[in-house]
Amino acid sequence: RHLLKPVETSSANIEKINQGIIFYAPEGTPVHAVSPGKVVFCDWLKGYGLLLIIDHGAGYMTLYAHNQMLLKNKGEFVDKGEKIANVGHSGGINKTGLYFEVRHGGKAIPPLQWLS
Repeated sequence: RHLLKPVETSSANIEKINQGIIFYAPEGTPVHAVSPGKVVFCDWLKGYGLLLIIDHGAGYMTLYAHNQMLLKNKGEFVDKGEKIANVGHSGGINKTGLYFEVRHGGKAIPPLQWLS
């Protein structure tokens, strides 16, 4: 299962944090779905800011947090590589960037091994 990077940025701008990673990038940078799936959450969540969650089936979900703007609605299907949001710093993050997490069966798994 190989996924795209959600944000085009150099590896120097990627930091492991909590259970996921942050891709530091300028505000407004496009955020892309790493794999096809269905948007199951698309709203503000305390601590995550503007958050979008995609269900990819087989127990896999990806989380995209601290966005400036969300471009999809709950229930919509998205393709791999489709633009779903813009990078921001909503929800209490100091630098602009995308917080990204991969979950399987509700548990966070190390995301870097999944990204090409």
